[in-house]
This record gives sequence, structure tokens and C-alpha cells, in this order.
Amino acid sequence: MDELSSLKDRVCKEIDAARGEFVALSRRIHENPELGLQERQAADWVGVLLKESGFSVERPIAGMETAFRAEVRGAGARPHVALLAEYDALAGLGHACGHNLICMASVGAAVALRRAAPKLPGTLTVLGTPAEETMGGKVVMVEQGAFEGVDAAMMFHPSRNNWWTRGALAAQSLLVKFHGKPAHAAAMPEKGINALNALLLTYHAIDSLRQHVPSDVRIHGIITKGGDAANVVPAYAEGDFLVRAATRKTQAEVMAKVRQCAEGAAAQTGARVEFELGLLYAERYNNQVLADLFAGNMGRLGIEGERPPSEGGVGSSDIGNVSMVCPTIHPYLAIADDISGHTVEFREAAGSPRGYDAMLAAAKGLAMTVLDVLYRPDRVQAMWDEFKGTVPGA
Repeated sequence: MDELSSLKDRVCKEIDAARGEFVALSRRIHENPELGLQERQAADWVGVLLKESGFSVERPIAGMETAFRAEVRGAGARPHVALLAEYDALAGLGHACGHNLICMASVGAAVALRRAAPKLPGTLTVLGTPAEETMGGKVVMVEQGAFEGVDAAMMFHPSRNNWWTRGALAAQSLLVKFHGKPAHAAAMPEKGINALNALLLTYHAIDSLRQHVPSDVRIHGIITKGGDAANVVPAYAEGDFLVRAATRKTQAEVMAKVRQCAEGAAAQTGARVEFELGLLYAERYNNQVLADLFAGNMGRLGIEGERPPSEGGVGSSDIGNVSMVCPTIHPYLAIADDISGHTVEFREAAGSPRGYDAMLAAAKGLAMTVLDVLYRPDRVQAMWDEFKGTVPGA
């Protein structure tokens, strides 16, 4: 048996030996959900484990209190692999996207690698990436240079299928704010300017727009403010929209049309409109060379991947921004059958025995793929060659 194969066996045994430890911490995160940029407990807990395992832990980073970098360097700085840990929950639902599993798959892989092979070549980093569900912590971290010098970025995501490569849509939020004029709704309605009417007209215009956009486009939103009292003409109304598309180019084109819908509604009602744009989540580029390494390692565990649908059924994630700056994978492992994410049922699956089994399998797959990157320089070169040939602007 060669050295690499032997190391893979050892790291898998370390993950098996630490099963109780890793599951307990994942369950603790699951039972104590924290929203984006508020994940202080989760960041503390995993930071302690990583520090005890020999990683230097820096926190905060990239201007976010709950973001961290845990790093251990071997014989040289490169190759450099980053395992990404998400730990934010959803408002009102808790860990209904399984970020407790994502976190401990990456952290567990890193800890097991450190225990199995304390003198690895290259650099191994765990990046704690907050607020994926809301403001896009990885977007900020990319902009702040947290991924400079990284040769491979990896994480897994719980799902209802085993997919080693899966795309994601570019996405950006748009807060639309209408300012009108209050008036008594019965005595002097002619003196008022109805901001809620402007927002409702915007909704209707967007519904009409849906007929005339590419099939990959998704536009959805909610009314976050519609007035204060039924007998007062609403002076302020606010809607929160999300515009998605297969590429940033199409997303920008559709976003411009959505803004025109709101501007037209403002012109019709006399209200004043202002916009607040969120961070842009880029589309995702899966590095096939890196994905093939992961697929081979999952095959060692007897776990096979499925062919993902050619279109539809995808959301958005800030790891798309990471995939624009270095070779990246974001494979999925099933934790339940026919259950959608962001539901109570998925939250329960993320705290189930099957969920923890998938988490540990993902930890093994990630850890073995880290070893491939660190010990196979030809694959690192192939990853970068593919990256430069497929990612726009690379």
C-alpha cells in the first residue's frame, strides 16, 4: 500500500474514532441556532476544538466578528487547501439548511487530518464563513483577500441526493423603499400619496415581467412594511426582493428591469423610490478535476454520486464567489428523501442519525481529497489549468 493510500485509511479511522465527539458538537450547534453574524457560540466552540488540535486560530477576520481562520502549515506554504465551515441558521427555522453538518464535516476533516498526519506538506486552513443565508460572508471574505494563495476550497452540503457537482444561480437582493405622503384615509385621501399602492404596482409589474425573462431567472420577494394603520394613507412601504439567474450578466440585466418596474410604479403614484442593493452572489463553477478526486474518494467508502438534473432545482450560495478566485467544489450528500431544504422537516433531518452519518462520510471524503491535493502536484496543476480555462476573468 502506498503512502497516500495508507494516510487515507488512517484519517478515516480517526474520523470513526472521533464520531461521538464530532456528532456531539454538531448536535450542540443544531440545538443552539444562531443567525448570520451572530454565530458567537458556534465560532467559539469550533475554535476551541481547532486550537486544541494544533491549529493557530485568528478571529475575527474580514471585518466580521464571527469569521475565523484556523491554520496549520507543514513543510511549505503550498499547496494550500481551505475547508469551509458554515454555521449560521435560518430565522424562524433554525438549522433547516443543515449548516451544523457543513461545519462539522469541514472541522472534523481538518481535526482528523491533524491527528492522523501532523506533518502534512503544504498548508491546511479552516475558514469559518458566517452569514451565508443573509449577507454572504464569503463574498466579503473574497473581497478582503481571505482566499489569496488558496489552491483548493472545499465544503459539502446536505441534500436529498448525492451530487458531486451542482451549479448555482447568481443572486442579489434588492430592498425597494417607497416614500409617499400620509393623510386621513377617509376625510382627505386626496392629500395623500399611497406608498403601498406603489409597492403593489411593482409586484404586478414583476409578475408581468416573469413572462419575458429566460427560464433560469427567479424573482421573488416579500412586503416588509405596508403602512401603520388602515385609516392612514401609507406614507412608507418597503419590499425585499431577490433576483437570480444562471449568470451574473443575465442577473444584472433582469435586475435593471426590476428596478424599472419600481420606477414606473413611483411615476404612476407620485411616490419617491429608493433602492438598497445587497451583495452579489456569483454563479458557481465546480472544478471537475477536484470533483473527480472527491468522487474517487467517496467511491472508496462505497458511496456513489448521481447525475444532477441538467436544469432547474438550484438555489444560490456565496461559495460561487469563492469559485471565481480558486478551484472549488461544493458536493452534496443525501440526509433525507424528497425533503426540501429550508423546511422544518429538513431541520429535523439535520439532527438525525442519517444526517450525522452523511456528515461523517463527507468529512472522510473531504479529508482524503485534501490529501490528494497535498500529495499530488500534478492534480494541482490540472485544477489550475481547468480553472483558468473555464472561469471568466481567470
